[in-house]
Amino acid sequence: MASDATTDDLVEIQQLLARYAVTITRGDIDGLLTVFTPDGTYSAFGDTYPLTDFPDLVAAAPKGLFLTGTPLVELSGDTASGTQPLCFVDHATHDMRIGYYDDTYVRTADGWRLRTRAMTFIRRSGAHDSGRPHAFELPGV
Repeated sequence: MASDATTDDLVEIQQLLARYAVTITRGDIDGLLTVFTPDGTYSAFGDTYPLTDFPDLVAAAPKGLFLTGTPLVELSGDTASGTQPLCFVDHATHDMRIGYYDDTYVRTADGWRLRTRAMTFIRRSGAHDSGRPHAFELPGV
């Protein structure tokens, strides 16, 4: 049976991930950045991007609805890891992309934050991959 502290941590992490999904759906980049640690990273398309590149990455991505499921989280003191399922629905076409995020979390003075988030897409073939390498390029590269 989970202790109150464990339950509080799990609820806080779930709310953190809900904030990620809502802010990215609404295009609130400033709000989105608050869910990460300052040294946070996002991995997809064969690369890992520092938080400073995240606004450009989001700007280049299709817009739509990020539907996320309840994450499976493993707590270990002031750190944790987890996996969260995702279904993205494009706002213009209603085409969907499905997959999941593999995450690491850390407890900070401001509460739990994402340290790393890595995207895995699930293809129609059943393959699981991180996307086409170099599908995203930073401006000026």
